[in-house]
Amino acid sequence: MNLYSNKQKWKIVLLVFALLLVGASLFVSNEIVSKVAQREKDRAQQWAGAIKKKIELVRLTNNTFSKLRENERKKMEVWIDATKEVSKATSLDVQMSYEFPLKIISENKDIPVIVLDDDQLVSGFRNLDFDTSDLRTAYPDISSRELTQLMEDSLVALANSWSKKNPSFTIEIYEGLFMTYYYNDSKEIERLETERDSLIQSFNNDLINNESLVPVLLVDSTSKEIIGTNVAEYNDPKKVDQYISDMSAANTPIIIDFKSGQKSILYYDNSPELKQLQYFPYIQFLLIGLFALIGYIIFSTYRKAEQNQVWAGMAKETAHQLGTPLSSLMAWIQMLESQDIDPMVTQEMHKDVDRLNKVTDRFSKIGSGAQMDCDNLSETVDGVMSYLRPRISDKVDVLTEIPMNVVVKHSRSLLEWVIENICKNAVDAMEGEGKLKVSIVKNSDWVHIDITDNGKGIPSNQFKTIFEPGYSTKKRGWGLGLSLVKRIITEYHKGKVFVLESQVNEGTTFRISLPL
Repeated sequence: MNLYSNKQKWKIVLLVFALLLVGASLFVSNEIVSKVAQREKDRAQQWAGAIKKKIELVRLTNNTFSKLRENERKKMEVWIDATKEVSKATSLDVQMSYEFPLKIISENKDIPVIVLDDDQLVSGFRNLDFDTSDLRTAYPDISSRELTQLMEDSLVALANSWSKKNPSFTIEIYEGLFMTYYYNDSKEIERLETERDSLIQSFNNDLINNESLVPVLLVDSTSKEIIGTNVAEYNDPKKVDQYISDMSAANTPIIIDFKSGQKSILYYDNSPELKQLQYFPYIQFLLIGLFALIGYIIFSTYRKAEQNQVWAGMAKETAHQLGTPLSSLMAWIQMLESQDIDPMVTQEMHKDVDRLNKVTDRFSKIGSGAQMDCDNLSETVDGVMSYLRPRISDKVDVLTEIPMNVVVKHSRSLLEWVIENICKNAVDAMEGEGKLKVSIVKNSDWVHIDITDNGKGIPSNQFKTIFEPGYSTKKRGWGLGLSLVKRIITEYHKGKVFVLESQVNEGTTFRISLPL
C-alpha cells in the first residue's frame, strides 16, 4: 500500500515539476519573442521617422524650386522689359542710350530662351545646350540647308514644350510685328530637380528593397491610397482594406503627421522570423513530448516483457515445486488406504490432493499458455460457486443469477481461479458477514460477470491501483491476487476486468467482461 501511495505522490511531484518547467520555458520564450517584437516595432518607428524627414526634405525642396522659378520669372520679366526698351528705340528711330537694357539682356547667361515670330519662325535663342554642330554630329549626311531647317524645327518643338511648363511672353516689337519669348528652367534648377528625384527614388528603393525591415504598408490617411510597401503582395489596391485589418490586428499603426494637413499611416506586420519564433516553444515541447512518449512506450514494452517473463518463470517454478510433494502425497494416501483406517480420512485427503492438482494446473497454464475452448460459461461459474458455498462463512448469503447455456471461449480452470479470487476478496471485505451476488449479463458483443458484495468498499482513487502487483489492504497479503486476475483476463482471454462501481462502507461490484 505504501509503495503505491508513494508512487502516486511521486507522480504528482513530477507532474508539478514538469508543469513548472514548461511554464518557465514558455515564459522565457515569450520574453524573448516580446523583446524581438519590441525591436521590430522600434525599427518600424525609426523608419517612420526617416520617412517623415525625407518627405519634409522633399517638400522643402519643392518650396525652394517654387521660389527659384518665381525669381527666374521676374528675371525674364526684367529681361523682356529691357528688350522692349531696345525695340522702342529702334522703332522710333530716336537716338537714345540703351546700354543699360543691352547690359540686362547680355547678363542672362543661365536661363534658356527661344524667340519665335508670328509665323513660328525662330528669331533668336540663348543659353541652349546644343547648336548646329551637335546636329551635324548626329546627322553627318544631310546638307547645310537641311541642317538649318532641322535646327529650326528642333527649336520650335522645344519652345512649345517649354510653354507647357513656364508661361511665355509676347511683345510687340513694332506695329504689327509680335515676338514670343519662351524660356525654360535654368541649369541650376534642373540640377536640383535631379537631386530631388534621386532622393525620392532612394526613398522608394529603401522601402521596396529593404528586406531586413518588417513588412510595412504606407497608406494615405484620407484616400487610403497605397503610397509604398516592401511586400509585392500588398500592391493590390482591391485588397488594401483586408491588409489594413490584418496588420492593425498584429500591431498598432503609426501615424505620420507632416503638419501641413497631410497625414499618412504606417501599418506593419511581424516579420516571418518572429512568427516562426512564436510557435517555436510549442513545437519544441511537442517534439520533446513525442520523444518522451516514444521512450515511455519502448521502456514500458520492455518492462512489460520482463514482467511477463517473471510471471511465466514464477508460475512454472511453482507448478514444478508442487509436483514433487503431490506425487509423494498420492503415494502416502495409497499406503494409508491399504491399512485399516477410517475411509473418510483418505477421501478428504483425496479432495485436498485434487485441489492441489488444480492449483498446479493453473500455475502451469499461466506459465506456458492456456488453451481457450468454446465452453459453457454458465457451468463454469455455477461450478466454482458450488465449490465456494461450503467453504465460506455461513453468515454470507450467496446469490447467483446465471442464465443457461452461455457459451464463450475461455479457459475453465483459469476463469474459476479468477472468480474464486474475487469472491474470496469480497468475503474478506465483508469480514465474513453480508451478501455476495454473482450474475451473468449478455449483450451483442460481450458477456459480463458481475460480482457484488456489501463490504467496506474501495475509494475511487484506488480503482486502478488495486490491480497493480504488490497492492494489498491486508497486513499479510502479497498483493498478487488481483494482479493475477487482471493478467488472466486481459492477456489470455482478451477481456476486461475493472471496478464497475463502489461506495465506501456500502459495497463493491467487480465486472469481468469476455468478448463473444
